[in-house]
Amino acid sequence: MGHDSLAPFIEIRDLTVRFGEVEALRKINLVIEEGESVGFLGRSGSGKSVLMHVLRGVETFPDITGSVIYHVARCKSCRHVEPPSHVGQKCRCGGILEHIDADFVALDTNDPLRRDIVRRVAIMLQRTFALYGDERVIVNVMRAVEDSGEAITIYRAADLLDEVNLSHRMMHVARELSGGEKQRVVLARQLAKSPMLLLADEPTGTLDPSTAEVVHESIKRAVKDFKMTLIITSHWEDVMIDLTDRAVLLDQGEIKCLGDPKDVAAQFLSMAGELGKREAVEVGEPIIRVNDLSKRYISIDRGVVKAVDGVSFDVKEGEIFGLVGISGGGKTTLSKIISGIITSTSGNALVRVGDEWVDMNILGSNGRGRATKYIGILHQEYTLYPSRTVIDNLTESIGLALPFELAERKAIHTLTTVGFTDEQAEAVLNKMPDELSEGERHRIAMAQVLIKEPSIVILDEPTGTMDPITKIEVTKSILNARAELGETFVIVSHDMDFVKNVCDRALLMRNGKAIFTGLPEEVMAKITEEEEKELLGS
Repeated sequence: MGHDSLAPFIEIRDLTVRFGEVEALRKINLVIEEGESVGFLGRSGSGKSVLMHVLRGVETFPDITGSVIYHVARCKSCRHVEPPSHVGQKCRCGGILEHIDADFVALDTNDPLRRDIVRRVAIMLQRTFALYGDERVIVNVMRAVEDSGEAITIYRAADLLDEVNLSHRMMHVARELSGGEKQRVVLARQLAKSPMLLLADEPTGTLDPSTAEVVHESIKRAVKDFKMTLIITSHWEDVMIDLTDRAVLLDQGEIKCLGDPKDVAAQFLSMAGELGKREAVEVGEPIIRVNDLSKRYISIDRGVVKAVDGVSFDVKEGEIFGLVGISGGGKTTLSKIISGIITSTSGNALVRVGDEWVDMNILGSNGRGRATKYIGILHQEYTLYPSRTVIDNLTESIGLALPFELAERKAIHTLTTVGFTDEQAEAVLNKMPDELSEGERHRIAMAQVLIKEPSIVILDEPTGTMDPITKIEVTKSILNARAELGETFVIVSHDMDFVKNVCDRALLMRNGKAIFTGLPEEVMAKITEEEEKELLGS
């Protein structure tokens, strides 16, 4: 990316931000040069987003110290702002651009100088696709600058859509776009401001790798074409290597190291630590038996679809069993039949409750209902009630009115089985879900399932879009829950590394058929090159 060594653009000195007792950022010192691309790498909850919001300069932080100084060139007559290399040049209105410093910690959010700078800063966030859902894409881009009282022509909007490779979606309605397309419309809208700085906070955190790559390419191209300074956060190390000149490792609000993105990424991965050797675990007799199971759907465009096609296997009590394969292989359908959500077309799935086998094809409380109350399911899109504390989230899910002391004791016990220490468990009980990191939320969602005392737990894609460290936390919490509670787990996943670390055995599915059941290493050996591309890309 190289750039000529230019003036310091943003100078961060001793920046500390507190929320109550928590120091979200602690004594951050960093100078960002004009035209540089800087990445912040760190796990969920390391302080990356707080830093981005401080740099963006729109919100007020009640407890903030230190300074965040923007060195800029500003025109005296029309107040237009440019990066520091423009000092002394003529402004577009004919005035002269003069050097000026603005400290976002000292200046009020309504200060005109601060507002002039904010106007020249673009931002992309992880989930907030702030688009006009019912408007066409091109209109979204044209309306991007209306707050500042400016307007861009339809031709300019079309140019910006070209810049992000979305000309072929110009007339689509925004809410019908895919996630990666929405993120690129967000980028085009931000480029409409001709920004001098782009802040991208986990812009592809929830996208799959191939979609993410397209968005990264668009960001890279825009940074070059618009000569922007880029600050990007991520928990994917390759984003740093791909997009930045310099990376900063943030952990618990502090800078741990900074330098070459490759070195910083290596350091980040080494923080994940080792999982340690897996203990050999005694498993019991089969608890799930699947015989010649099939599920057919009639689809308008594809005729008869065999989602599951003649599958047989068993899962033993206390085993962690993986269902693996690329999307559309039938693994989720299979897990839904085992958990009694859908009924198979032929064959059967049996679940053992005590000494009795329950046929999951027989409906009603005397049929599969006898087994479903002992089956816990953690869906990929799990949700905690955002406005209730962790303990309310946990006790709510038991559905029994336990006396408070007992409920609390049970909640703490369950939290320790998913990997919190006693102290952490007590500390987390009264927190709200949005005060937790992604890894903590996932473990609480798992505790929510375990607190109901199921004998079988079904996890659907538990590692979705997690950073490597959170993934190790989740692996440990599953292994720990099995060791403590003797649970049986069925895990649907396309993340082969995760399956290798957590499962005792796995079943490879392809086009609805069971291809092979065995140790995770053996299953990996049976994966075709095409599958590998899709599975390892994920």
